[in-house]
Amino acid sequence: MTLKEKVEQALDTLRPYLETDGGNVSVEEITADNVVRLKLLGACASCSMSIMTFKAGLEQAIKKAVPEITAVEAMNLTDPDSPDATLPPAN
Repeated sequence: MTLKEKVEQALDTLRPYLETDGGNVSVEEITADNVVRLKLLGACASCSMSIMTFKAGLEQAIKKAVPEITAVEAMNLTDPDSPDATLPPAN
C-alpha cells in the first residue's frame, strides 16, 4: 500500500462525519519529506470549527495511522493566530 493510500484510508474513517455536515477533504500533495497537504472541501472550508476538525480529527487520524508522516498541513485553513481566523465562540 502506498503512502497516499494509507493516508486516504485514515481519512476514510472520518469522511462520513465530514459529509454529514456537507464537507470533505482531499489529499493535495505528500511532499518528499512526508508532509501531507490537505484541502478542506465544501462546508469544511468555511466552518467555524474547521481548525478543531483539522487538528483534533484529520491530523491526529493521519499521524496515528501513518507514523511515517512528519506533518499535516491544511492548504486553505486560516492559522488560528491570524487576525482573519474564524474561531468558535468561547463559552
